[in-house]
Amino acid sequence: MSNINVLIMAGGVGSRFWPKSRNSFPKQFIDILGVGKSLLQLTYDRFLNICPAENIYILSNEQYKDLINNQIPGLNEQQILLEPSRNNTAPCIAYACYKIMQLNPEANIVVAPSDHLILKEVEFLTKIKEALDFTAENNALLTLGIKPTRPDTGYGYVNFNKTSANGIHKVERFMEKPVLEKAKEFVESGDYLWNAGIFIWSGSAIKQAFKKYAPDIDAIFDEGSSHYNTDSERSFLAQNYSKSPNISIDYAVLEKADNVYTIPADIGWSDLGTWASLHAVAEKDANQNSLNCSEVSLNLTENCIINLPAGKAAVIKGLKDYIIVDDEKVLLIYPKSDEQEIKEVAKNMADNFGNQYL
Repeated sequence: MSNINVLIMAGGVGSRFWPKSRNSFPKQFIDILGVGKSLLQLTYDRFLNICPAENIYILSNEQYKDLINNQIPGLNEQQILLEPSRNNTAPCIAYACYKIMQLNPEANIVVAPSDHLILKEVEFLTKIKEALDFTAENNALLTLGIKPTRPDTGYGYVNFNKTSANGIHKVERFMEKPVLEKAKEFVESGDYLWNAGIFIWSGSAIKQAFKKYAPDIDAIFDEGSSHYNTDSERSFLAQNYSKSPNISIDYAVLEKADNVYTIPADIGWSDLGTWASLHAVAEKDANQNSLNCSEVSLNLTENCIINLPAGKAAVIKGLKDYIIVDDEKVLLIYPKSDEQEIKEVAKNMADNFGNQYL
């Protein structure tokens, strides 16, 4: 039996991709790149190069079970892990890792988001395999660090020690999303990487870390060990999951632990967190417009991202640096420079006109 397991995190709502991404159909289930597969399907296919299909788990929310089954029909019931409530990443990672360890105490685990873009797949797989080799032999929590290409204020950063052993560096500290001047300092120093939220560790290492740094989380999910992979798992979660604190894995464990390492990676990565980040990696016309359709007439329009439903035509004149998204129920025309407001705009639409717009 392979000790390598992959946990794909697919429970987010992708609110910054509104209105294309909605509560009922968030961005990980959308073919946002126009390649015929959703981001979740692309992520799943990528990890088939790392471990057997039966060792890949999808962790999501109960409301997305049917979407997961429809997009990845080969999964069995035990491979779809459904959190009863959204309590952030630490509880769901603890649940998943403890469940996997119940099947295989020697498990070596990759935790990865379902909705990121990776252009250099060969390099990505090479780095993941290097990380797995390291965590199989060491009591270590490892994060894949992305070499920054610009001073970005939308990402957290990892400060790492330049001294390495076989390309693996000790992490000095995690840094929250910085202001622009601080982000410039980080990039210029060469001592910082973007925190991509891709983690590699052995089951025993992460369990020790939870026990030491987040004992309240460990107590809840360790108690469930006799229920995991049995008929009583769902009832145990229904009774106990909501008792766990709402906290990220970074705050709960990684910022406290002294055995965190990183591998710097140049893998053509984007978290595709916003429309502008999609525009940055998408194909563009001569005026830097990104289109998902051909029935569009543009005049004096540049540097826009335009996403329309199939069969919808549009005539656009005089727009520069705009997001134009028609999801049939909602039309969004918004400056790219203000896209961080979109999450709040979506909430206001729901508050004023009903949840059908969220």
